[in-house]
Amino acid sequence: MVLIVAGVAAYLFMVGKMPTQMLSEIVATPTPQPVDYTASFEIYTYGTKRIFTAAMYHNLSGDVYIESSDPSIVRVKKAGVTWGDFFASLPMKLTRDCLTTGTGQTFCNSSGGTLGFFINDSPAPDALDQEIKQGDKLLVTYK
Repeated sequence: MVLIVAGVAAYLFMVGKMPTQMLSEIVATPTPQPVDYTASFEIYTYGTKRIFTAAMYHNLSGDVYIESSDPSIVRVKKAGVTWGDFFASLPMKLTRDCLTTGTGQTFCNSSGGTLGFFINDSPAPDALDQEIKQGDKLLVTYK
């Protein structure tokens, strides 16, 4: 009988602590802060600049997006957003090795050409993993 009472007491003690422990874990998790700044990007394939004026590219995410008024400007609304996050919000695909446009054209690293990534005129092969910072300019080339 003593073991049953001790077991029930231990159970109630642990259950009583669990919500507080869970709450402290939730509170300790940092929430990305809202921000409001801009960066820019350009994509060139074989020397031709890609234009993002079609409505299918505009205002697709609350965290990072482009507007119709100037689709080369990236508006960042949440701290910590990466270039990869930005491109994942668009109806296209961009990885370190391939660009697939919104119209389905594909440009992959091969004997036909190579993707290049530059941030603020410096080579940045890991650009998609980098956080977008105020005033950054991303250039993606395929040649």
